[in-house]
Amino acid sequence: MLSAGTALSRARAAGANDRVGLGFIGVANRGSQLMKAFAEHEDCQPVAVCDVDSNALAVAAKKAGETAGSSVYQTGDYRELLERSDVDAVVIASPDHWHALQMIEACQAGKDVYVEKPLSATIVEGRAMVNAARKFNRVTQVGTHRRSSPLYHELAGRVQDDLLGKVCVSRAYRLSNMAPGGIGKLPTSKPPAHLNWDMWVGPRAEQPYQDNIAPYKFRWWQDYSSQMGNWGVHYLDAIRWCLGEEAPSSVCAMGGRFGVDDDRTIPDTMEVTFQFASGRLAVFGQYETSMNPTLASGEIELRGTKGTAYVSERQYEILPERRGQFSKQEDFAKPETRSEVSNNHVLTVNHARNFLDCMVSRERCHADIEIGHRSTTFCHLANISQTLGKRLDWDAKAEWFTNDEAANEMLHYEYRAPWKLPTV
Repeated sequence: MLSAGTALSRARAAGANDRVGLGFIGVANRGSQLMKAFAEHEDCQPVAVCDVDSNALAVAAKKAGETAGSSVYQTGDYRELLERSDVDAVVIASPDHWHALQMIEACQAGKDVYVEKPLSATIVEGRAMVNAARKFNRVTQVGTHRRSSPLYHELAGRVQDDLLGKVCVSRAYRLSNMAPGGIGKLPTSKPPAHLNWDMWVGPRAEQPYQDNIAPYKFRWWQDYSSQMGNWGVHYLDAIRWCLGEEAPSSVCAMGGRFGVDDDRTIPDTMEVTFQFASGRLAVFGQYETSMNPTLASGEIELRGTKGTAYVSERQYEILPERRGQFSKQEDFAKPETRSEVSNNHVLTVNHARNFLDCMVSRERCHADIEIGHRSTTFCHLANISQTLGKRLDWDAKAEWFTNDEAANEMLHYEYRAPWKLPTV
């Protein structure tokens, strides 16, 4: 159970009378939420914060100082934070294209790592991150925090024990009506004085500053993120966990910019279907031109031969199946609803707790780096398929497309000098 190791390791940590020193890299939006979640645990404290935006850095440093009871180290360069001996672990919530460099270098510096989802900007980066964690024997947690939900944990076990029969189709959606103007259309301009724009862009190609890229709207620019990565990774991770799947055997995505007129470089409408060698489909839709419900309830739907589950972070509901054409089936699932008090903050607190516990036990976290890499890979596969307009076959062991060389060329990109992906 989720609680067994927790109580033991918390007691061990308290007995040692020693608090884990945390360094936070990227402290706006999600980074500030992570700081708040870790602050609920008495066996850790912030000792350093890093951000390329000096305004965000100052706010975070003030909050961290209040939590720690003393001032914390501040820097705009993550490498300076990694050099500090009082930092036992780093919490990375920078934009997606920075995750690989910061995580790998943290492992090389002997730090354990909590890194937000999506894990990487490319599949090659993700595998390098796994290799680094294993080579340097680091504890890692990826921010797919439903993995620390007791409710999801319970359901995953029951689904794999045949609660729903064979699940042949699963679905989830990202819904937001951003029409007609979305993130807007803005000219390039001089970066604000408080933002180190060149450092923000980092390994990506040189890009003039625009107000609708940073700090948050980068999630609609394909060089920095995507909504497949931002939202799809949560739901696809939950689906593959419940089904006991590691990776798809093929992927086909369609979509485009159909109804929102803005500067985005990702689709406003997209749907992807993943097929598994075990004989099932998973469907994810990114609909940013409408947001009426697509599911009866919840955030994911698991459609089995005995019943259907509608699942959210707070509840799952089981609907029995019915006998269809020529069917003689009788052992359908029974109707039931299970719920718990939960939300984004609760799940983040749980996920932080699991990471801290595993730092003591040296066991693998609920969302270990390999788990996070496999789930993030789904998102990269979808984006590559949509870009090329092709159904692609995927060899998950080799992490290679078997039917399209153009797709294999998109497994990584060339970093802008002087940045280099470390060889691990």
